[in-house]
Amino acid sequence: MRRVTLFVNGSPRNGKVVAVYGTLSDLLSVASNKLGIKATSVYNGKGGLIDDIALIRDDDVLFVCEGGPFIDPQTDAKPHEELTGAHTDWLTLNVGGRYFTTTRSTLVNKEPESMLAHMFRDKDAWGNKKDHRGAFLIDRSPEYFEPILNYLRHGQLIVNDGINLLGVLEEARFFGIDSLIEHLEVAIKNSQPAEDHSPISRKEFVRFLLATPTKSELRCQGLNFSGADLSRLDLRYINFKMANLSRCNLAHANLCCANLERADLSGSVLDCANLQGVKMLCSNAEGASLKGCNFEDPSGLKANLEGANLKGVDMEGSQMTGINLRVATLKNAKLKNCNLRGATLAGTDLENCDLSGCDLQEANLRGSNVKGAIFEEMLTPLHMSQSVR
Repeated sequence: MRRVTLFVNGSPRNGKVVAVYGTLSDLLSVASNKLGIKATSVYNGKGGLIDDIALIRDDDVLFVCEGGPFIDPQTDAKPHEELTGAHTDWLTLNVGGRYFTTTRSTLVNKEPESMLAHMFRDKDAWGNKKDHRGAFLIDRSPEYFEPILNYLRHGQLIVNDGINLLGVLEEARFFGIDSLIEHLEVAIKNSQPAEDHSPISRKEFVRFLLATPTKSELRCQGLNFSGADLSRLDLRYINFKMANLSRCNLAHANLCCANLERADLSGSVLDCANLQGVKMLCSNAEGASLKGCNFEDPSGLKANLEGANLKGVDMEGSQMTGINLRVATLKNAKLKNCNLRGATLAGTDLENCDLSGCDLQEANLRGSNVKGAIFEEMLTPLHMSQSVR
């Protein structure tokens, strides 16, 4: 195997050592790739044109031309570009220490108003600095510059795995590649994971509970528990404000002092749940089942369901002494055999509500709507003073 050193015609620097094989055309192809030019002919050090690869000897020094005459690098110190009267369209860029070889037309034609186009449209117009190898210095990230250069070459946005699209976007903005900016913004938007609105499962929630002290307020505000089985869990002091608990199974759960303000409990099952001191202001529990629930706290802490939507709920047999149901809606609700002693029902909508067998002693019914309400088998007499404003 023979090896030779190749130089660009007229230049004694930046040579490339290559292996000689095949035909002269193969050598010219290798020279074009190594030197970044379009090689058409090869000369020896004395200016002799080589037209047969058999004439090349091991360790020869050869000069590759793009079609012009041979220039002796020993007798003429002028740059090759000046000797030929024109500058090559091929450029080498040193971007953050990594070299890229491309053409001037690639940098100029695709985005004529970009920074790169202004930098390389006219030779030396910007006074671009070069390194010791003659490559133009650009102090930017090579990883993010490569997709931009490829886009200027073929017009397609192709980004390898592991390259952050946001970094490429910043480079595109820096160089003013407007059409690429639009492509990148769309690609970044499409790459973002879809928002996960799926309900939290029992298994996931139990993990949270086990990692939280009993009396600490676990922040579950606005979370989605729709359809979850949370039965028999200790849910004391948890903040469920504005959470989605629709169709949940909360039977026998301990919700003592839990905050369910504005929560959605529609269609949920809370049978036999402990609701001492619970806050359910303006919550929506339409169609829920609350049979046998305990709202009565021996310490005197009263459950607050003011303004709650309790249409069609079944609260049969619940202990609700002192409960606050002010301006709540209990239309078509079932409150049979409930203990409502001292309950606040002022302004409450009790239309068609079944209150048979209830204990309403000292309950405040002032301003409530009792149209069609059932008061059969009352444990204590209901005085007019309790329902008159």
